[in-house]
Amino acid sequence: MAASLPPTSRSVLALALPMTLAHVTTPLLGLVGAMVIGRLGEAALLGAMALGAVIFDAIFWSFGSLRMATAGLTAQAVGAHDRDDVDRTLARALAAAVLVGLVIVLAQVPIAALAFRISGASPEVLAALAAYFHVRIFAAPFTLANYAILGSVLGRGRTDIGLVIQVAINLANIALTLVLVLGAGLGVTGAGIATLVAEAAGTGLGLFVLARLGSRPFRVPLAAIRDPLALARMLSVNADVMIRTLLLVGAIVLFSALGARAGDVTLAANAVLWNLFLVGGFFLDGFATAAETLCGQAVGARDETAFRRAARLSLAWCLVFGAAISGLFLLGGERFIDGVTTSPEVREAARLYLVPAALAPLIAGLPFAFDGIYIGATWTRAMRDLMLAATLVYAVLIVATWQAGGGNLGLWLAFLGLLGARGIGQALAYPGLVARTFGTPLAVRGDGSAPRRL
Repeated sequence: MAASLPPTSRSVLALALPMTLAHVTTPLLGLVGAMVIGRLGEAALLGAMALGAVIFDAIFWSFGSLRMATAGLTAQAVGAHDRDDVDRTLARALAAAVLVGLVIVLAQVPIAALAFRISGASPEVLAALAAYFHVRIFAAPFTLANYAILGSVLGRGRTDIGLVIQVAINLANIALTLVLVLGAGLGVTGAGIATLVAEAAGTGLGLFVLARLGSRPFRVPLAAIRDPLALARMLSVNADVMIRTLLLVGAIVLFSALGARAGDVTLAANAVLWNLFLVGGFFLDGFATAAETLCGQAVGARDETAFRRAARLSLAWCLVFGAAISGLFLLGGERFIDGVTTSPEVREAARLYLVPAALAPLIAGLPFAFDGIYIGATWTRAMRDLMLAATLVYAVLIVATWQAGGGNLGLWLAFLGLLGARGIGQALAYPGLVARTFGTPLAVRGDGSAPRRL
């Protein structure tokens, strides 16, 4: 089992940068897929791929809590030098992934009916989408298992391995898409098969790598996997993170919907600027991952000094990178806009809202870092409640700016308010949570054995 990492600037960067690179490969996969399908010369096929990506992102992102919860619980087990608990955490996460994945596969007909109805696409697009959807849906158990595997790897502090696994899955998907779509002429069905095979291969690779690290999740007794206390804790952490994620998704959907009501040009301008923010998010999410690992391991080791240092360094680096990214966007944002769109109207509209969009990474630095800290410490209930409070602030700001005639600028300011409210709320709650975590031991371990602090 990997040893706990010391909380230093070097360890923060060593953990953050590989995951940043891993995140960057994901949009590359979508770009290649669109280019391959686009070469078939049928707009309906390209539309089906785009809609399919949105649908599966919505399905799987809803269960992204599986990755984060596994990372936090694993990091604490590593910090406590409890090899058995690392394997038990992984075994429970894999069992949950397979179970939920199979439920998604079995429920594919009603899921498809609802998603297709909401999409409002043409019959030609829906026919192609159905061919893609009903193949790729079988990747659900593997995709969710990969979330669990990635969480276990990250909790051990091996973001380098996480990078290798993620890149391997994406490269395999790209290669298979080229072979099956262009070579075999299978169209969107081939793209679905490519994703299915790549995700399954990724699961196999991940389990192989974990075995080389000494993990034996399939040797964990069924009684330990089904332990009521441990299951309750895992499900509670997952549920809290899922609710937080759904609230965040809802806020983004509301942002998009209100932007659309301002007209097609404004909608397109927001889409360009949103991509700018997502680029910044790649870097910030890497530092959130570093905070998950270092803070979780410090909690497991019952080392308050290491925890505070890990939190402080994660916050500092996240804010430094957030400020640097915002400065870069302010200086080069206009060139980015011109590179994304050739429409004079969209370019002009995007420039009007460039400043608030460019400031978003700076303001997001605080909540991104605290998300990692809270997940590592498994303060997920507090994270959920603070997200709910920030969402209410966001709603109030939207209503206030909309009534004041703020239009799309008011919408961006409300979004910045959401980010700021999350970060400030987490910062205010942080001291009390630290005192409670390091001042109150748990009565028993998750498996019912001898008492120890978590």
